[in-house]
Amino acid sequence: MPENVTRASPPKIPGQLASALVAHLAQRSRELGFDEMGICDTRLGEHERHLVNWLDNHHHGEMSYMAHHGTRRSRPHELIPGTESVIVVRMNHKPDAIPSDRILATDTDAYVARYALGRDYHKIIRKRLTRLWESAEGFLARHGIEHGEARAFTDSAPVLEKALAEKAGLGWIGKNTLLINRKAGSWFFLGEIFTNLALPRSTPHTSNHCGSCSACIDICPTDAIVGPQQLDARRCISYLTIELRGSIDMSLRPLIGNRIFGCDDCQLVCPWNRYARVTDEVDFTPRHRLDGSSLLELFSWSESDFLQRTEGSAIRRTGYQGWLRNIAIALGNARYNPAIIAALAKKKETVDDLIAEHISWALTQQAQKGEDKAQR
Repeated sequence: MPENVTRASPPKIPGQLASALVAHLAQRSRELGFDEMGICDTRLGEHERHLVNWLDNHHHGEMSYMAHHGTRRSRPHELIPGTESVIVVRMNHKPDAIPSDRILATDTDAYVARYALGRDYHKIIRKRLTRLWESAEGFLARHGIEHGEARAFTDSAPVLEKALAEKAGLGWIGKNTLLINRKAGSWFFLGEIFTNLALPRSTPHTSNHCGSCSACIDICPTDAIVGPQQLDARRCISYLTIELRGSIDMSLRPLIGNRIFGCDDCQLVCPWNRYARVTDEVDFTPRHRLDGSSLLELFSWSESDFLQRTEGSAIRRTGYQGWLRNIAIALGNARYNPAIIAALAKKKETVDDLIAEHISWALTQQAQKGEDKAQR
C-alpha cells in the first residue's frame, strides 16, 4: 500500500462495477475478521466545527498533537491529496475476561481498560486493512482497470475516525463521545482506508439514539463528560493514566480508584452495550493475567519486566514511569495494608522525583487510613 495517495487522476470505474467492488470488499472484510464496513466521502464540516470548539476550550489538555496539522485532521482530502472515498471498518474487541464490575469492586486488583488486555490493535488492524486493499487491487486487475491508490489508518494519524464512521453508517457518536452501534454497542476498534477511487457511499447515520439517557455522564468518576458529546480530557481517567506524562492533580487521584490504565465506566453503563458480543479474535484475549492481577504484583515489576510483559501491547504507551505512577495512586486508594506501605516505601528509594511524589501521596493516604482504623 503506497505511503501517499498521489494527485494522479483516479481510474474511472463504471457504476455497476463500482457497486460490485464494494460488495466484494464487504465480503472480504468479513473474511478478515471485520464486523462491518461502510464508505463515505471526505466532507466533515459539522465535526470540524466541533473539533475547533474542543481545542478552543483547551479540553485536549497536554495532547498538543491534536492541534497540529490544521484542517487536515478534519479534511481527509487535505491530509492525503487525491482522496475521494474513505472505507471504514469496525472490529469487535470485547474480551472474554474477568467481569469489569468484579475488579472495580475491589481495591486490591488492578483495572486495565478492556481494549488493552490483548495484543496491540494497531498492527493487527492495519495489516488486515492492507490485505483488504490488496483484494481490491486484485478485483480491479481482473476487470482490466488501473489500480487505485490508498493508505490505511487505525488510530495512528490525524484522522477523525468516529466522524468518518458515523458518516459511513457504522453508528452515531454518543454522549460519551464514543461511536455507538445499535447491534454492537461501542466495544470495537475502527480502521480506515483513504483511496482515490470514487466509490458508492453508504447511508450516513444521521439519528442519535441516546435519547434522554445520561448514564455515561452520571457515572463518570471525575465528571469529565461536561455535556453531551463534550469531553474534558484534562479530567478523563484515560487521559490521566495514558496520555499525561506529568503529575496527576491531587484532587483527581482519589477518584481514579484502582484504574491503572484507562477507564471503561461510560461504556460499562451504556444500555446499548447489552448487545455487544465477546470477540472471537484470539489476539484480543487477555495476556499475562492483566484482567485480574493484584496491584502489588504489578507494582513489583521491574522496568525489564514491564517491557517484556507489555511487548506488543497498547499498555506500552504509558511507559514504565506512568505505570508506576498510576499504580502508586491505586495503592494509595486501597484500604490500609502494611504490605502496601512496605512496597511503596521500598519502591520510593529507586524512582525519580515525579514517581516519588506520587508514592509519598500514597503513603500519606495509607497512614491516614491506618490512623482511622486504629481509632475505631
